[in-house]
Amino acid sequence: MENRTLPQLLRDKVSQMGTRVALREKDFGIWNEYTWESFYQLVKKFGVGLHSLGLARGEALAIIGDNRPEWVVSELSAQSIGGISVGIYQDSLPNEVSYILNHCHARFVVVEDQEQVDKILEVEDELKQVEKIIYYDPKGMRDYTHPKLMYFEDVLKLGEKEEPKKPGWFEQQIELGSLDDIAILSYTSGTTGKPKGAMLSHRNLVSMGNNLMEMDPLKVGDEYLSFLPLAWIGEQMMSVSSFLVIGFTINFPEEPTTTQQNLREIGPHVMFSPPRIWEDMVSKVQVRIQDAGWLKRKAYDVFKKIGDKVADAHFEGKPIPTLTKVLYMLGDYLVFSALKDHLGLLRLKRAYTGGAALGPDVFRFFHSMGVNLKQIYGQTEVAGIAIVHRDGDIKFDSVGVPIPGTKIKISEEGEILIHSPSVFVGYFENEKATAETIHDSWLHTGDAGYLDDAGHLYVIDRLKDVIRLESGEMFSPQFIENKLKFSPYIQEAVAIGKDREYVTAILNIDMGNVGRWAEENQIAYTTYTDLSAKPEVLELIQREVTEINYGLPDKAKIRKFVLLWKELDADDEELTRTKKIRRGFIIEKYKEVIDGMYSVHSEISVEGKIRYRDGKEQVINTRLRIMMTDGEVA
Repeated sequence: MENRTLPQLLRDKVSQMGTRVALREKDFGIWNEYTWESFYQLVKKFGVGLHSLGLARGEALAIIGDNRPEWVVSELSAQSIGGISVGIYQDSLPNEVSYILNHCHARFVVVEDQEQVDKILEVEDELKQVEKIIYYDPKGMRDYTHPKLMYFEDVLKLGEKEEPKKPGWFEQQIELGSLDDIAILSYTSGTTGKPKGAMLSHRNLVSMGNNLMEMDPLKVGDEYLSFLPLAWIGEQMMSVSSFLVIGFTINFPEEPTTTQQNLREIGPHVMFSPPRIWEDMVSKVQVRIQDAGWLKRKAYDVFKKIGDKVADAHFEGKPIPTLTKVLYMLGDYLVFSALKDHLGLLRLKRAYTGGAALGPDVFRFFHSMGVNLKQIYGQTEVAGIAIVHRDGDIKFDSVGVPIPGTKIKISEEGEILIHSPSVFVGYFENEKATAETIHDSWLHTGDAGYLDDAGHLYVIDRLKDVIRLESGEMFSPQFIENKLKFSPYIQEAVAIGKDREYVTAILNIDMGNVGRWAEENQIAYTTYTDLSAKPEVLELIQREVTEINYGLPDKAKIRKFVLLWKELDADDEELTRTKKIRRGFIIEKYKEVIDGMYSVHSEISVEGKIRYRDGKEQVINTRLRIMMTDGEVA
C-alpha cells in the first residue's frame, strides 16, 4: 500500500470490494449509501468534467463546505488527474477565503451552498484567477445567473459526456500519479500570523495512514463519523488517508447541528475529536447528572468512584482487585453503558484527541467509564500524527510513543524534533519558512517537551508560550487552561503571567450551562454580556477557580481573573479555525484588561467591539470586575 497514491488506493478498493458500502450520508432523515463502485464512478465523472473545464496537472482545486460526499469526491477527482486539493474552513470569512484562493492560485472552487457562493462573490474583485465556482447544494441558487457559477451535477454530466470520447484516459491519469506528487495544500491554523500552505505529498499521507493503522488497526466494516472540518489535517488523516488504506465506512451527518444524534445512530468504532468536543461532552454529562433524580445521582457518584479506581490502576499499570472488577461491571451495566450510549460512544474500539492538550481530569473521566480515549500528537507538517498512546500503555499526562516509521528527539533547547516519511515537502511559495522548519530532514515542531525512560513524549507547550514569572518559575499556560476548562461553567480560558508577579486569567463562561444555572436560581438575564456581568455568576466562577487552584502548584495558582464581555471568536481573530487560542493576538488586544488585573483597581472601564457574522460591529462600553480567588474583590 505504501507504493500507491490515494487515487490508486481507491481503484484497488473498487476491485476488492466494489459492492460494499464506502460512504453514507444522512439526508431528509434517510441514510443514503454509496458503494465503492458508485463512489468511484462519481470521482471519475467529476474528474473528467474538471479536466474538460481546464483543470491541469499540478493546479489547485479549492473546496469549501461541510462534510459531504461531494467534498471527498472533489478531492479525489482532482488528485486523480494530477491536481492538488486545497481545503478551506467553511466558517472562514470572505477576506480569509480570498487570501487562500489567491495564495494557492486556484482557478476552480467547489463550494457547498449559497452561503459559500455569496462569500466568494463578495470578494470577486480580489480574485483575478478564479474561473469557475462549482456549487453542490442548489437551495436558494435559482436566481443566480453569474457566468462563473456551475452546478456540481452539470460537471458530472459533462464528465459523463466526455469520458466515452477518451476511453481509458482517466485510469491512465491515475496510474501516472507519483507518490511524490503534491496531494493537498493544508493551510496551518495561523496562530502566529497568516496561514501557510503546507505541501503534503501522497507519500506523506499514505505512509501516515499505513503506520497509524499498523499500530491501531481497523477493519473493513468498521464505522467512522466524519464531522470535523475536512480542511483540517486531523480529519484528512481519518476520512481520506486511513479510510483509503483500510476501507472502513465513512458516515456524514445530516447537518452540523445533528452530529450528536447521528453519532448515536451510527455508533462508530473509532472517533477523533479535538479537546473541545470531549470537554463539551463532560460538561453535558455533569449538567445532566445535576439535573437527575436523587437515586440516579447517588448511583453515578458511587460507581464513578469505582471507575476512577479502575482508570487509575490502568494508568499506573497496577492489578485491579476482584471485588473492584465486579463492582465496575455492575457500574457499567447500570450507569456507564447508558452514558456511553447517550454520547454515541458505546461501540468505540478507541478514540483519539489531538490538536491541543487535553486536561488530565477530562482524560480520567472518559477512562473511568470505559472509553479507550488516547492522546495523539502531530501537526499539519507531519500529515496529522506522529505520536499516539498504545492500547494498554496510557499515561494521561503524556501524548504516547512514536507510530511505526517515526523517530523523535529533543534538541538542546528542549524542542521536539520529528523524522518521518510523513514530514511535509515544505510551505508553498515560502522557502524561508520551510528552511526554518526542516533541518537535515528533521521537522522542528516549535513545541517544548521531553521523553521519559519508556519512550513516552511529554509536551509542555509552544516554546514561545511557556510562562516565566518574574521569580523565574516556569510553567505551561495550557496546563492551567485545561484545568479551568474542566469546569462545566468555563468555556474558554487564557492564562496570563509572562514576566509578571503572579498568574491571572481571562475567562469565557459556558453560555448554555451558566444560563441553565441562572434559570434554576431565578436570575434573569438577556445576552451573554449581561449574564457574564451578573454578581451571582462572578461568584459562581470565583468558587470554581478557587477550587481548581487546589490542584495547581503554588506559583501557578490564578490570583485574579475577569469574565470577558464576549466569547472569544475565530471571526475576531482571537481563535484559529481549529479553535486554538491565538495567544499573542489576545494579549495585545486585551492589554488594557490585563494591565488592569495587575493594578490595585477593582474594576476596569473598557470599550469593546462585537463583530457579527454579517460583518457589522457593535461598540459596547462596560466595566469588568476584577475577581480574586480568595473570595474578595481586588
